[in-house]
Amino acid sequence: VQLVESGGGLVQAGGSLRLSCADSGRTFSGQTMAWFRQAPGKEREFVAALRRSDGNRYYSDSVKGRFTISRDNVENSVYLQMNRLKPADTAIYYCAAHNNRLILSSLRVGNYYDYWGQGTQVTVSS
Repeated sequence: VQLVESGGGLVQAGGSLRLSCADSGRTFSGQTMAWFRQAPGKEREFVAALRRSDGNRYYSDSVKGRFTISRDNVENSVYLQMNRLKPADTAIYYCAAHNNRLILSSLRVGNYYDYWGQGTQVTVSS
């Protein structure tokens, strides 16, 4: 399994970006998929997660209402639509996947995920 992110870039505040994450081997079908981010000098933080079994989606308070996580089960891909971006959203964004269904208390914790992408840079200018 090799997760590959794409879609990052430079955007002005208020703009939008759509991140994509796919398994380059097209063989993996993670039960829990998530996005995390890490800004310079800060710890990695949870952004959003989606569980395949029930379709439930979870967001951090900082992105709720602005970001949307979704997946394409045919393509084994997961997406993060980011709207109304703010300079505080500037970070490297990482896709993560777990083989099984993570419970609510675990899916926000990066250590529970089995696979990670290399990250894609998102920069929001003011």
